[in-house]
Amino acid sequence: MTSPPSDGRLDDLTAALYAALHRLAARHLRGERRDHTLQPTALLHEAYLKLSDAADRRFSDRTHFMAVASRAMRQVLIDHARARSTAKRGGGGGKGTPSETIQFLASPRSEPLDVLSVHQALENIAREDEELAQLAELHYFGGMTSTEIAGVLGRSVHAVRHDLRYVQACLRRELSR
Repeated sequence: MTSPPSDGRLDDLTAALYAALHRLAARHLRGERRDHTLQPTALLHEAYLKLSDAADRRFSDRTHFMAVASRAMRQVLIDHARARSTAKRGGGGGKGTPSETIQFLASPRSEPLDVLSVHQALENIAREDEELAQLAELHYFGGMTSTEIAGVLGRSVHAVRHDLRYVQACLRRELSR
């Protein structure tokens, strides 16, 4: 893979890292319901539109760019789930199709998790510890390894692994409420 352009502009980074971004979008959608209307390419393009609102924004390196892109994709999925939920509430009261889902915390025998519930759980954790919420987002939504996260956050890999186990427990606690 070629290295990203040194100036860190959105268009240049997106072109250079398109395949990696597409894989990231597919990862975000992996836990969603089967009949989800967004496909990886559409999710990637929607995230690009979100990122292009701040066209003068620069990214320090590939990892920083991928973390920000992952967050934008997550926000697109949350917005999509909210719009769907609103449409269902105003749409006549019948039983809707299965909810938006994400599997990263669900045990193999449990029901899929609602993406809005996961978002709210992360928001609750962020109120207590913003770095823990960021860690969960980078790992579960961004697909970053402990080593990559350690580099982004300037922490040891051991501390990141420890905190990932802790934040997973926190998320499960939040989601069980």
